[in-house]
Amino acid sequence: MKKIFFGFILITVFMTQVQAQDNDLQLIEKTINYYLDGMTTHNSTSFEKAFHPNATMKWIEKKYEDVNAIEALSEYVNANDPVKTKTSIMAISIAGDAANAQLELEYDTFSYIDFMHLLKIDGKWKIVSKTYSTRTKSTK
Repeated sequence: MKKIFFGFILITVFMTQVQAQDNDLQLIEKTINYYLDGMTTHNSTSFEKAFHPNATMKWIEKKYEDVNAIEALSEYVNANDPVKTKTSIMAISIAGDAANAQLELEYDTFSYIDFMHLLKIDGKWKIVSKTYSTRTKSTK
């Protein structure tokens, strides 16, 4: 009888953890979709829903760049017209209150590959760091 009870407790704990991770996955996807909405519709207010106010954005073009993500992305979308963009979430990994996601934003001649780092802050998932690279499409 003790073995059955112990097994039941283990299954219950496991299922609770799986459900919590599924819920976190949905919340992370929601946060990421705020970012993707901002990029595709050029709605800069979406960035405030996705990013922590102190979130950084880092990349290398001619040199290493490190800026506030909300400010830089808002400046970019406010200065440019929206263009057709195909977006995809390529991967998400969760470890407790930390997660990372790999995204692709595909344009006609290039793609941005984003690596997002998220933390669960006060019960809400926020992007705290965005690192990206640009991939040029080959012309045939």
